[in-house]
Amino acid sequence: MDFIFAQLPETVETATASGFDWFAWIVLPLLIFLARIVDQSLGTLRIIFVSRSMRKLAAMVGFFESLIWLVAISQIIQNLDNWVSFIAFAGGFSMGNYVGIYIESKLAMGMLCMRIITAQDATELTDVLRENKYGATTVSATGRSGQVRLILTIIKRRDLEKVQQIVQKYNPNAFVSVEDIRSVHEGVFPEPAPSFLSRLNPIRK
Repeated sequence: MDFIFAQLPETVETATASGFDWFAWIVLPLLIFLARIVDQSLGTLRIIFVSRSMRKLAAMVGFFESLIWLVAISQIIQNLDNWVSFIAFAGGFSMGNYVGIYIESKLAMGMLCMRIITAQDATELTDVLRENKYGATTVSATGRSGQVRLILTIIKRRDLEKVQQIVQKYNPNAFVSVEDIRSVHEGVFPEPAPSFLSRLNPIRK
């Protein structure tokens, strides 16, 4: 990327003959903006990986994040009189947070604990969950209006929507809460095909 930033000025020297420096005011800010999006997206992913103890991924992402950030900040320092670059730098930071969170949501890595509380009979719901290879632990409890059933299930994040649909179909009035969990030992889960990321950070069962 340093090579790109270093070579572009030579190719646009003729563009400044008319009095407007296209590289300084258009091309360079755009490159800084894009670089900042990439490095901040990686930074957002790195923080998420660290919070989930995904050490290998966090280290690998952190390396490229720092490298790209150094390239972008070096161009800012070399062009301190270019206010457009400052805006591009800040704009890329802001957009990078959004892009990073969006990418992480699509990766859907990690595990969730889902609590389902219902006053209705939960036998059919638990049977369907188990038929779909989701573990379900049921507990009798007392709520504000009397006896309820509490169902606990640990699922992979990418399965959240599917499990929510099952609950909505068989117990539409159930109260559902979901929270992240850091690690799981043993359990019952559907067996998907292994991915590149799962090989880097295998989930211990």
